Amino acid sequence: MQTNFSPEQLADPATAASAAIIRTCVHCGFCLATCPTYTLLGDELDSPRGRIYLMKQMLETDSKPTDAVVKHVDRCLSCLSCMTTCPSGVNYMHLVDHARAYIEDRYERPFAQRLIRSVIAFTLPYPKRFKIALALGRIARPLKPLLEKYDALKPLAVMLTKTPARSHALPFAPTITSRQVRGTKPVARAASAKDLATLAAQSAPAHRGRVVLLQGCVESTLRPEIRDATLRLLTRAGYEVVLAKGEGCCGALVHHLGREAQSLASARRNIDVWIRELEKKGLDAIVITASGCGTTIKDYGFMFRTDPVYAEKAARVSALAKDISELLDGAGLPAAGNAPPLNVAYHSACSMQHGQRITVAPVRLLTQAGFKVRQPTEAHICCGSAGVYNILQPEIASKLGERKASQLDRIAPDVIATGNIGCLMQIGSYTSRPIVHTIELLDWATGGPEPAALRARQ
Repeated sequence: MQTNFSPEQLADPATAASAAIIRTCVHCGFCLATCPTYTLLGDELDSPRGRIYLMKQMLETDSKPTDAVVKHVDRCLSCLSCMTTCPSGVNYMHLVDHARAYIEDRYERPFAQRLIRSVIAFTLPYPKRFKIALALGRIARPLKPLLEKYDALKPLAVMLTKTPARSHALPFAPTITSRQVRGTKPVARAASAKDLATLAAQSAPAHRGRVVLLQGCVESTLRPEIRDATLRLLTRAGYEVVLAKGEGCCGALVHHLGREAQSLASARRNIDVWIRELEKKGLDAIVITASGCGTTIKDYGFMFRTDPVYAEKAARVSALAKDISELLDGAGLPAAGNAPPLNVAYHSACSMQHGQRITVAPVRLLTQAGFKVRQPTEAHICCGSAGVYNILQPEIASKLGERKASQLDRIAPDVIATGNIGCLMQIGSYTSRPIVHTIELLDWATGGPEPAALRARQ
């Protein structure tokens, strides 16, 4: 695709990168067939090709974003299915990330939108704030019908809908103990974060290496049992697991809101923490259980490519980043336990299959562990979670969520497994079947406790 950027514009590294991406596009239209929003809405401007035209015009003219451009860019899920489909190798992810940051800097949204986006950016990346927000959300749930009457406030209604209704879904302390790490029966006493770090340091001998486990923000708040299962399995497999002090949100949530400065600040903090661990005793991997986080961390090298202080450090961190399924697929699972051969419907998160191109490892691990694994039709189509998309674009997200849950239910599985907390929560809103993280099943199959979601159903 021909571009007309001035030399002055191309002096900006972000604009130069976007111009190169746009020129790669040959507007063949292959992306239309796999784009969820085009599939639902049938509007060319809600396809990757259409959005590229809009972003090209906005960036070339260096103009204030129009309402139409913002609407169609906002509707993009960043599922990256188009990148898997594209025969020309268009890096749509970097282009739309740049466009979102450009819009955030130059477009003034209506007050209600600004408020909601600010609340999201202020709470979700910070576990303590998020836990307080969840507690308040439970109290405010009766206001949901009132908020739904006003289009501008529908995202707030969705946030109340997504708030877990039961108190046990708001864990203020992780529940793993030393006996659980060793694969025996669960113990009721909760452990503090300090206890977790101690248990990680004192667990199985590290004959396979030393790894940092990303603790996360949303995942550790909504489903701390995922971290517990990961810690148990990694230590049982012979890894020394480090819970790095000072680590925080990876920056993915605000990155997709276009809040570049906040995203980079979060990334810098983590880079500093992980490099310190690397230089202290060495690291074999930075292990991630939320694939949305993994896609962003693996992109740190690009995000800091022009930063004289962080470019080299960010590239080292990106090279160390591994999804938990990648690590285990290369190392092998511990000996199998007594988990029954359940029928498992595996949902591959978009950030897993399109963002990181990990498609075989999770299915292979589940199969090796003794589960019967099937995948749904339209496995490449997004479930509608997409970070906070299901809050900001509730109508489109709900249609995609219902569609995905329906396809998974057709498999008639005993349990649904996925590798991303966003997908887990989104699909769980539209199905009555238990849904767990892949690692919870692998932990169970190799000697850990039965996943809480399966125990709750029984």
